[in-house]
Formats: sequence, structure tokens, C-alpha cells
Amino acid sequence: MSSTVTNQFYPNYAVPPGETLLDTINAIGMSQAELAERTGRPKKTINEIIKGKAPITPETALQLERVLGVPARFWNNLESNYRETVAQLAEQERLNTHIAWLEDIPIKKMANLGWIRPFKEKVQQLQEVLNYFGVASPECWRELWLGADVSFRASAVFTSDPGAVSAWLRKGELAAREITCLPHDIGKFKAALAKVRSLTVEPPEVFQPEMKRLCAEAGVAVVFVPELPKMRASGATWWLNSTKAVIQLSLRYKSDDQLWFSFFHEAGHIILHGKKDIFIEDDEKGVKEQEADRFAAEMLIPARKMRDFTSSTRISKENICRFAEKMNVSPGIIVGRLQHEGHLPFNHCNDLKRRFAWASPTTTSRQENSE
Repeated sequence: MSSTVTNQFYPNYAVPPGETLLDTINAIGMSQAELAERTGRPKKTINEIIKGKAPITPETALQLERVLGVPARFWNNLESNYRETVAQLAEQERLNTHIAWLEDIPIKKMANLGWIRPFKEKVQQLQEVLNYFGVASPECWRELWLGADVSFRASAVFTSDPGAVSAWLRKGELAAREITCLPHDIGKFKAALAKVRSLTVEPPEVFQPEMKRLCAEAGVAVVFVPELPKMRASGATWWLNSTKAVIQLSLRYKSDDQLWFSFFHEAGHIILHGKKDIFIEDDEKGVKEQEADRFAAEMLIPARKMRDFTSSTRISKENICRFAEKMNVSPGIIVGRLQHEGHLPFNHCNDLKRRFAWASPTTTSRQENSE
């Protein structure tokens, strides 16, 4: 867990460069009127600069250099720093009115995962969260994530806690940007899926890097991002741009049958559906979600093969393992399918499923001991 940051300092006042200018001319015994005469500036302008009502322009800075012997860059830096401080003070005052928005964001969990730094000072924490989302204000966040043109804003998983889901999706976006992908090619992606399917029998340290590599070569970035509290999404799919798709997995259910079904479900969206929408897999199933479900089921265990097995074979652990070996998939996938279709009680044969857990608060999973 990151320690809370407490030592950042932001000034609560701004010193106009005119004060330094006044100190400088006083030190050499020059009046404002004389400075105006020597620089060719109106007396009123010099007085407004000293009072902080008018800026020191680059042209004025050059004139002050000639008259006072102080480099123009010194005056330009003073002016720039002053204007930046004024803007920061105005920003802090504005952000103070948005502190309540932080209650909608799972800050503690995000900090524990290392996604953001925790701050004791509320405005600094607000700035940190805005930086994470890459937006200038909570209003921009609402427009980006809750606006009328957001395709997934009405989904049950999003409306239940938009702060958590948006934070999770944003982490997936940031992770996907770091993955180098070739331009998307649907033919290559279909071929990659056939190879990924054979990885279901491998442990995470083998299948994770290999599935990422295979999919990246087909223009799909695969990212693993831990689920946040109150979030019920096991996967999501969207397009980062016209040539790069993203599959994001949360390891929500932690068993291999659920993980692999979620992956192939999201892959189904890429193959079957357009590039415009963001698909978030949750407990509710619309038409496109049902289509993705069927795609995943058929990819993992073709319906005909499943019917042949259930109609001609006594369901036992030994036969499940034999069928899994024949199908070249993990036995846990067979168990999950049998349970889903009602051929096996949900409390039977779960020891054939492999369980996964996050190895670190990043994007790495590991296999747990079987139940």
C-alpha cells in the first residue's frame, strides 16, 4: 500500500513581479517616472506593472534589461511563475467546490493497488484522481463517462457504481496503451483464438504472456485488471482506436472455467460486433451479450461434442478428465459447462477447476491450490 503523501507544498498567495521591480529601482535610487522615461513606457503602465495590474511582456522585459542590467529572462520567469501561481490558486478555489465528488471514486482501493497516490489534503487528492482519469475537472469526467452519447451508461453494472467501473476501465485503457500491437486483422485474430484455446491447460505464468503475445499480433491488447469493490464486471471489450481492440479481464470469479469463458466471450464481441460500443460483461444478458455467450461456448466446447459426451458417457471425474484431454481444454471448463447446462450440480467436481488469485496489485495472476 502506498503511504499517504503529506509533504507537497502549494503557495496560498502570489507575489507579482512588480514588487521585485519596485525593490530593484528603489535600490538604485530610480523613480517610477524615470524608469518610464528610460523604457519609453507610459508612467501609468509602469505603475500598473508594479501594482500587479499589468503584466511584464517579453518586450518590456528586454527594455528592463537594457535599463536596469537585469536579464530579460529573469523578468520573464518572474511573470510566468506569477501567472502560473495565480492560475493554481484559482484552480484550488474552484476544485474546493468539487471535493464531494471524491466520495464516488474508490480512492482507498485504487491507492492500495498503486493506481493513484493517496493524499491527506482533499484538493491534492482531487487533482491526483483527475490526473488518473486524464480530465480537467469532475464536469469533464461526468461528460466523458455519463454523457448522453456513452453507449454503456445504462448497463446495470455501470449504473450500480460508475465511479468504480470507470476507474477499472481507465486502468485497462492505460495498460492497453503500453502494449504494442500490430494493426487489427480479424483473420489473424481467429487463428490466434484457436491457439489460445490450447493454453487453457497451462498455468498462468505460461498462458498469460502467450495469450497476450498471440492477440497483440492480431491487433488485440489483452489486459488483466483487478476488480474494484461494488463492481460486477468480469470482462470488457472496446476499441482503443480503429486498428487496436482491447479485451479487459477482472478475474472476478477466480476459477479457470469463468476466466476462459469471459475471454472468449469478449473475443466474440470483437468478431461479431462493431467498433463503436464498449461491452461490459455482467449478470444481465442483452442480445449481443447472448451472441457473445454462444460464440464463447462453441469455441471452447462445440455443442455437438458436448451433446455426444453427455448422451453417451456416465459423468464422472475420470470421464470428465478423459473428455477434457480429448478436447484439449482444461477439465474445469468441462465442469463449468456441465454445471451451466444442468448436467452436474454446482457443488460437484469443483476440485477439477483451477483457482486463480492476483500475485501482485498489478496485472499478474497466479494459480491457487485446488479446493
